[in-house]
Amino acid sequence: MDPFVTSVIVFVLAIFIGFEVITKVPSALHTPLMSGSNAISGITLVGALMASMNDDFQTLGVILGTLAVVFATINVIGGYVVTNRMLKMFDSRKS
Repeated sequence: MDPFVTSVIVFVLAIFIGFEVITKVPSALHTPLMSGSNAISGITLVGALMASMNDDFQTLGVILGTLAVVFATINVIGGYVVTNRMLKMFDSRKS
């Protein structure tokens, strides 16, 4: 089977599984779980950097890798911001 077709099939299945998992999480647990998983997105950032710095320097790969770096960076920063705001809610000292 063509590797591109296999990659598309895996991508579509990941979308469906991800949607099902996220919709089954109770709203009380959604923010802590998502802030933690967004912070773990640093792994995605490393992979995106590797993809954008490919030895072949094919235009599409560099563009997609650069977009992945931007989105993963936004995701990581957002994870830390949400986690920080959530921890401030439990701070016993009032500023």
